Amino acid sequence: MSTEFDYLTGFGNEFETEALPGALPVGQFSPQKVKYDLYAEQYNTTAFTAPRAENRRNWFYRIRPSVLQGEYQPMDNGLVRTGPITEVPTPPSMLRWNPVEVPTDKTDFIDGLITMAANGSANGQVGIGIHVYVANASMEGRYFYNADGELLFVPQQGELVLHTECGKLAIKPGEIAVIPRGLKFRVELISEQVRGYICENYGHPYVLPERGPVGANGYTNERDFQYPVAAFEDLEGDFELVAKFNGNLFRCDIGHSPLDVVAWTGNSAPYKYDLSRFNVMNTVSFDHPDPSIFTVLTSPSSEEGVANVDFVIFPPRWMVAENTFRPPYYHRNIMSEFMGLIEGVYDAKEHGFVPGGMSLHNCMSPHGPEADVFEKASNAELEPQRYENTLAFMFESRYVISPTKYALEGKERQPNYSDCWKGIKKYFKGA
Repeated sequence: MSTEFDYLTGFGNEFETEALPGALPVGQFSPQKVKYDLYAEQYNTTAFTAPRAENRRNWFYRIRPSVLQGEYQPMDNGLVRTGPITEVPTPPSMLRWNPVEVPTDKTDFIDGLITMAANGSANGQVGIGIHVYVANASMEGRYFYNADGELLFVPQQGELVLHTECGKLAIKPGEIAVIPRGLKFRVELISEQVRGYICENYGHPYVLPERGPVGANGYTNERDFQYPVAAFEDLEGDFELVAKFNGNLFRCDIGHSPLDVVAWTGNSAPYKYDLSRFNVMNTVSFDHPDPSIFTVLTSPSSEEGVANVDFVIFPPRWMVAENTFRPPYYHRNIMSEFMGLIEGVYDAKEHGFVPGGMSLHNCMSPHGPEADVFEKASNAELEPQRYENTLAFMFESRYVISPTKYALEGKERQPNYSDCWKGIKKYFKGA
């Protein structure tokens, strides 16, 4: 399958796109009759009365309205969990995991979802869920939507296509995609196996971080975000629609593809972003800047400057700080940090933190470079250095991130993670 799709560009723009000429009404949203005998349907991911600058909604012009579906029945949640996590106590320990292996049995995206941690409350619409997806099969005759939050995909292995009500997005490692709350989609594999991370955002939809004194350019630029053009499936048959709703999975029968939107207009649509287009800002004098300068997307909370979740990356970049310990400094933080590695080596953790792996440093849990990294960085000859072939990321949240029972007791957990700091020496000599 070709993954060379057309895209619309511009973060948060009011788009309009049609797969058939004239399918999109002109001058109004809900005419008495829509061309091609389509149905008009509004889709809102914010309240009707949200301020204009924050209001997100689409108008869909579809072959059948979404009400044509069967009665939902509960499903086994498998390893999917939702905040708040109460099945096990949350330890203050620093935690790290090996990659989750891709199953050998036939496994699609839904069956391959594993929740590693969560915070806040999906019902209260605050906080996040953090999942790993592993799959070796496309979703066949199955569709999915998540009423609990929008989904940020961070691929680590393999390429896939997200077929959505708004159209198609192809993503691979080094790119991300966001699917809004409640939007229906299916996942088609282009590679034989795929693995990646998902941040399920229960809170305010992602926005771009402010640039502040940086000025009008830098970090993420609106023009680099890509949205799908209209593409519809006119399919009839026996299909399954799976919903994640209020923390649980449900299924219903549906006699047609729900991806039957022939035209749409609005600003609440899925999008993708190539992380290599992030314009990195860094010091050109001294000291290691705070990781907030690497924020790609942010979900604000009710307190200004304190995020429900930030999505932060550590991409290839130049390091030139003078008379400076260049890796991340030792620190404790009010925020909680869940990290993953897409490729290469992360500069603060040269051993044990591998592509596909994860770590969790919660609120006020101390963390920083392992002993060997400290020794090397403290004695290195400081010349301009290019960090190449590396891409790590962080989900950083104001709320304590609680690991699931599976995360704490599963085979992927590294039981001796804290040993990486045991070699730190005492050098103090006193006055």
